[in-house]
Amino acid sequence: MIELLSGLPDWMKVFVSAMVPVFELRFSIPFGILLLRMPYLETYIISVIGSLIPAPFILWLIPSILEWMRGTKIFKRLGDWIYNRGMNKSVTIEKYGYLGLALFVSVPLPGTGVWTGCLAASLLGLKFKKSMLAAIAGSSLAGIAVAVLTSIGAMAL
Repeated sequence: MIELLSGLPDWMKVFVSAMVPVFELRFSIPFGILLLRMPYLETYIISVIGSLIPAPFILWLIPSILEWMRGTKIFKRLGDWIYNRGMNKSVTIEKYGYLGLALFVSVPLPGTGVWTGCLAASLLGLKFKKSMLAAIAGSSLAGIAVAVLTSIGAMAL
């Protein structure tokens, strides 16, 4: 992935990497701070914004796209997998609502984050505006956690 970003300015590398599913800001913050030597606050802000760019599209479009995929022979298995993944991750969100969504997004571990949280929120039919606010809160908290862990890791190097 780093080779794909090689011609971009450093801030754009961080921004784009924060938008990638699975990576999100769990990758972009250490990448910006440790490898690109960017300032912490700048890296944090760019990463949080980048991680949130896909959120409205996921909340608006995923239900329709999944419905279409699950209705075709070619994409049915993939659509079922994405749907099941979102529903499996939705237990906390369903139990605790928007607070659960914010907490789910804030956990800086693989399988959580804006992509999966917004997928689960859209599959559960949660309201767009409140889901976006929960994603913003969760991504902001996750960014703080990752920046602190990156700082601790950098001191150990």
